[in-house]
Amino acid sequence: MDTETLTDVASTAAQQMSMWDLVWASDMVTKVVMIGLIAASVWSWAIIIEKIGTLRQVKQFTKSFEEKFWSGGSLDRLYESIGNRPRDPMSAMFVSAMKRTNILKSKTDRGIRGVSLQQRIEKAMMVSMDKELDELDTRMGFLASTGSVAPLVGLFGTVWGIINSFNAIAATQSNSLSAMAPGIAEALFTTAFGLIAAIPAVVAYNKISSDIDRFAKKLENFMAEFSSILSR
Repeated sequence: MDTETLTDVASTAAQQMSMWDLVWASDMVTKVVMIGLIAASVWSWAIIIEKIGTLRQVKQFTKSFEEKFWSGGSLDRLYESIGNRPRDPMSAMFVSAMKRTNILKSKTDRGIRGVSLQQRIEKAMMVSMDKELDELDTRMGFLASTGSVAPLVGLFGTVWGIINSFNAIAATQSNSLSAMAPGIAEALFTTAFGLIAAIPAVVAYNKISSDIDRFAKKLENFMAEFSSILSR
């Protein structure tokens, strides 16, 4: 078969192979890599959407609580209205501090007054804040892992696809497109899927982590202000 005939056969094969034909023609290792990256991308987007919705809701509830807290009304009445169902971290810290205040005030031991009282209230608020922030940080580690690991997994698939291309060339003794296309497709698709999984995860992780850090500073400021109010 002459060179012109081989070229015509390669062109015909390339036209007949669609994108998904090349994907499904890949070996099991490449399929596992691509399926794993797709699953990681889907789960990352689920976490991103859930975190964005949660932070938006938390900020709304926090704003509503702050308006009530700084309105000048009775703190005891506000505490009773919230009860045991705080809807945001700031109100949870407020409830924790008020509970601790009521418990300590009900005791007759004067040794718990003054500085000791303030320290215990701050400790209760700190524990509540750490618990609420840990809840906001849940599953953030998966985004960080996906952002750092997915490109490496995609690179592994790329190397595997190139190896398959060389094996196909060696087996067929031909460097035509029909021999190299499956391996090249494996390499390109795993690289693309790795980036598709990693880029949104990295961007979302940085954005959400930054929002959580700013919210944590806001909670720390509230803790300092509320502790000062209770110590008066």
